Amino acid sequence: MKRLDQLLHKSNANRRTVAVAQADEPGILKTVARAVEEELCDFRLFGDGEKIKSIAAENGISLEQGITVEHVSSGSASEMAVKAVSGNAADVLMKGHVDTGTLMKQALHRDYGLKGNKILSHVALFDFPEYEKVLFLTDSAMNISPDLHEKKQIIENAAHVARRTGIDEPLVAPLAAIETVNTSMEATTDAALLSQMNARGQIAGCIVDGPLAFDNAINEEAARKKGITSRVAGHADILVAPDIEVANVLYKSFVFFGKARVAGIIAGARAPIVLTSRSDSTENKLFSLALAINEEE
Repeated sequence: MKRLDQLLHKSNANRRTVAVAQADEPGILKTVARAVEEELCDFRLFGDGEKIKSIAAENGISLEQGITVEHVSSGSASEMAVKAVSGNAADVLMKGHVDTGTLMKQALHRDYGLKGNKILSHVALFDFPEYEKVLFLTDSAMNISPDLHEKKQIIENAAHVARRTGIDEPLVAPLAAIETVNTSMEATTDAALLSQMNARGQIAGCIVDGPLAFDNAINEEAARKKGITSRVAGHADILVAPDIEVANVLYKSFVFFGKARVAGIIAGARAPIVLTSRSDSTENKLFSLALAINEEE
């Protein structure tokens, strides 16, 4: 995959349904309208039904084809949306006009939540104007300071999403400040251990090599100048940040300085979760939906 637009044109055998928690927000409804127009999926919109319909009317949005409005109180919208997904009445959970903590509390509920046996992690997919292919980044939103075992699962989540987009054997670069092992720098030792775990089959379905600094993970010339010989160096598909701070700074740098378009989801749950912010463009929200639907298929 070279551009995010390809996500919109992937053929799904079955049309999926997305449950939106608290859908009474213009940006969300514009995304819903675009997704229906693209024949991407159907929707169940949870929240104040009258408010949803009023906002839709003000913005010239039709709520007829492929859209069901579920009138519930704003306090129960997240719970009902999660229950729709856990009860197989919907396939994907999407955040609407509700804070992330409220939605995730319901998504992680012990009785009806979506957490399975895996760690949940954020997977972002970037499309840069002048880069040759799309690039994954994890984890900029969920895990603050993951240990070695958690990093293993974060890689597995990201690799699964990457394979669903058509990358049969994604190349994974655990990032650090340097590309050599320094026992005083935990990111380098974790990266080396993850690479060895991959070599021994403990992490499957991808190729892991690190530690790699950012430049020699994504730039072949930088890797060559440093004498790094590896299938991953210069060609990484997935960048694995050592902690949330590094990942979050990279994410925002890619968007605001790199002018990247982005799709992002929470992976590792029993169903994909789309967490978008009000500052995200309709296009990026649409790409996130498409990535979630593709991952769930």
